[in-house]
Amino acid sequence: MTETTVDNTTDDRTAVEFWFDPNCPWAWMTSRWVGEVEQARPLDVTWRVMSLFVLNEDQDVSDSYKERLQAGQVYPRIVTAALLRHGQDIVKPLYDALGEHIHHRQEDDPEQVVPAVLEELGLEADLLEYAWTDEVDQAVRASHEDGIDRVGQDVGTPVIAVEGTAFFGPVISPAPKGQQALDLWDGVVAAARYPGFFELKRSRTVGPIFDTTD
Repeated sequence: MTETTVDNTTDDRTAVEFWFDPNCPWAWMTSRWVGEVEQARPLDVTWRVMSLFVLNEDQDVSDSYKERLQAGQVYPRIVTAALLRHGQDIVKPLYDALGEHIHHRQEDDPEQVVPAVLEELGLEADLLEYAWTDEVDQAVRASHEDGIDRVGQDVGTPVIAVEGTAFFGPVISPAPKGQQALDLWDGVVAAARYPGFFELKRSRTVGPIFDTTD
């Protein structure tokens, strides 16, 4: 029996903003869920960069972890550089391509990942220079702070805002599909819209489960 997707929403467009760090597998999971919902609901999603390095730079974390986060700035930088040059329409395709390499293929060398992704998308090779310099860091921070200002400091990535109501997460694995994706969307958005709702949490029992096909 084929599962029937129930959709009681109107055709009104819903404005959604999604802040992500391309390094984060949990943000990647959540982005796949939002993409699934977007196929059935009239969402206008704006994809925005945040930074795990900026998020943790004043936190009490190990030097090795901080160094890893700093090295990971390559990815928020390259997305931001492409955004500044080409506009918002390039952000989601670039995020999708980076996620394919970073999370699905488990490639961990940005010196190989970034040039490969730029070539795949037909983007200029000179964008590479922005990945390993701090030239776009101010823009990365501004985007990051815009998201964090919506939800406060005690969060991670991703941050989502729906018609101005912002929340951290949800942290999910694997990304639901079909009616489950829509049900989760409705529940999360409904909870977030209640002014007195702040937190709902349980310990993770699985890691990121990627929907990877060979």
